Amino acid sequence: VQLVESGGGLVQPGGSRRLSCTASVSIFGLYNVGWYRQAPGKQHELVAAITTLSTTTYTDSVKGRFTISRDNAKNTVYLQMNSLKPEDTAIYSCNLRRAAFSEDYWGQGTQVTVSS
Repeated sequence: VQLVESGGGLVQPGGSRRLSCTASVSIFGLYNVGWYRQAPGKQHELVAAITTLSTTTYTDSVKGRFTISRDNAKNTVYLQMNSLKPEDTAIYSCNLRRAAFSEDYWGQGTQVTVSS
């Protein structure tokens, strides 16, 4: 299984960016999906998650600014990031999980840098 993230890059504070993660699984809708980030010197953090029923959760620091969504027909999950702050700078990775079957897949990560 391969997960390919895209959409990272350099963005100014207050700007927006949309990350995408496309997975090479046969039935994408069976997986819960999460976006994680890792910043230098900080813990690996779950930023947003979406279940197979499209229930979403967010870490407090991104609530109201980030939106996670999924398109099962395209095997893709998105992370729309608005009102970006320098502290959002990190490597963002997506994760697919189907715990009942011990399936746990990670993408390679995409760098998001928020700086003027």
